[in-house]
Amino acid sequence: MNLVLHIPDDLAERLGAGGDMERQALEALAAEAYRAGRISTDEVGRVLGLDGLDAIDGFLKAHEIYEPYTLADFEREQQALDRLGL
Repeated sequence: MNLVLHIPDDLAERLGAGGDMERQALEALAAEAYRAGRISTDEVGRVLGLDGLDAIDGFLKAHEIYEPYTLADFEREQQALDRLGL
């Protein structure tokens, strides 16, 4: 799918028209869709052409998107360590 955005010239300059604005818009779209739960980590990788979980994780961290980690997650991991004697 191709998407065309019309941005006033004065705003485009401030938004970084000198850089790769198409890529910036695609990354912003993917980041927001992931935050909203509309796409998965695998789909982020597909949309952006990222290979491997390390690249996807790096993208998410660069956009300050972190996997939720709850107290229940911590307790479950602690119980697993206790069972292993660690």
